[in-house]
Amino acid sequence: MSRLARKSNSLTARFGGNNRAASALAALLLSPALSGCILGSERPELNLEVPASYREATRRSPDAAVPALDWWRGFRSPELTSLMEQAQIFNLDIAVAVAQIVQADAQVGVSGAPLLPTVTGTATAEQARTSAGSAASGGTVFSRTSPLYNLGLNASYMVDFWGKNRATLYAAEESATVARYNREVVTLSTIVTVANTYFQVLAAQDELRVAQRNLAAAERILTLIKQQFAGGTASQLDLSQQEALVSTERAAIPPLEVTLKQNIAALALLVARAPANFNIKGGGMAQITIPRVTPGLPSELLYQRPDIRQAEAQLASSNFSVEAARAAFFPQIQLTATTGVQSAALASLFGPGAWFYTLAAGLTQPIFDGFLLESQLKQAKGVQLQNLQAYRKAVLSAFADVEKALVALAQFTRQERLQIEAVNNSRKAFDVSETQLRAGTVNLITVLQTQQTLLIAENTLAQVRLTKLLAASSLFQALGGGWTPDGKLSSLQPQPQP
Repeated sequence: MSRLARKSNSLTARFGGNNRAASALAALLLSPALSGCILGSERPELNLEVPASYREATRRSPDAAVPALDWWRGFRSPELTSLMEQAQIFNLDIAVAVAQIVQADAQVGVSGAPLLPTVTGTATAEQARTSAGSAASGGTVFSRTSPLYNLGLNASYMVDFWGKNRATLYAAEESATVARYNREVVTLSTIVTVANTYFQVLAAQDELRVAQRNLAAAERILTLIKQQFAGGTASQLDLSQQEALVSTERAAIPPLEVTLKQNIAALALLVARAPANFNIKGGGMAQITIPRVTPGLPSELLYQRPDIRQAEAQLASSNFSVEAARAAFFPQIQLTATTGVQSAALASLFGPGAWFYTLAAGLTQPIFDGFLLESQLKQAKGVQLQNLQAYRKAVLSAFADVEKALVALAQFTRQERLQIEAVNNSRKAFDVSETQLRAGTVNLITVLQTQQTLLIAENTLAQVRLTKLLAASSLFQALGGGWTPDGKLSSLQPQPQP
């Protein structure tokens, strides 16, 4: 305010006796400080239901382990950690989200421009030839040429007395905040997708090993039956049944290869690499360690998830949009000023008497516009209501995500323990039946049954381990992945790969 006052004093000293002109120009410069005097508030009731605790969570301990910022390191897989870091740097979805932040910041500048006066410079040089009259019929027509030189400044300002432009600016600022939260949402979704896809690769490798082990066992038994068939102790039916089982085991391998290679290609896309130049070493799901994590209080989730903060910022933006639409019903005050020098001779353009100015103030009040402003206000309120319900849904969905992830992780961990026991017992039964088959004390049907039971048990164990790992990554995502409002998901700066 003091800076604007100094500008006013300097204008008065500059124009001397032209007090009215100096006062008007000073008012034009001071008008931004007077704008937005009646900026209201449009804040709807949220009516959020926040539970005191999670139903599936154990009692909250003082050392509750919320997700760390680099929670994926807890899986103890160097390859997964490397993929996570590459995705945060090179992933193209994150790069798109960063570009959207640049656009949103630019839109803030566009929306804030009407809050400041616009000043343009003009310079013209005219050469006009006019007729001075005519003589009698057949006489000479006289004309004259007159030059005109003009150098000036034009300034205009819309007084934002009702806060329309300021509310529009605030809405754009909240939209820029939405873009920043969106970048964090995309980052979290990307790194969780990387983890899930990597686990799919490990699961496919485990299932391939199971299929290959079962194929080798089936071929061993087939060789034994062929020997018995040659010796007359096995029938053609026994031989054909075992050959069919071997063919079935071989046919189960190609779909697993498809799953493995397609997931490796999906990982290549996530880290912005060409699939032909990308490969995964992998390993086994049994080598993956699930880090310990406890959910804490449900109320803390409102600050730990970027998608909730994004919905909140979107709601705040729509609140300001309603204010701007409401302020459009009130009169608009436009101030304009023009000053400069004008002369018919270029040499005397800056001489005494060449200076001129014009001052104008206008007021416009909408009277009838075909219900345009009313419809725009209704539209803004509809968007506000939509964003309000979206925010409430985001909060409740976050609570549901945590509950579902807790249930899945606890139950699949229990199922894995039981399934390991089932696999061990099935393997013992198959080994015994194979030994007895060689000794001729058991029939082939029993061997086939024990082998099929082992195959199903091992495949089920691989699927249970995969669902348990997916439940763990879902829990980390549901808890915000270590995100905090004061920081980013990663200290790495996302950028497109050259």
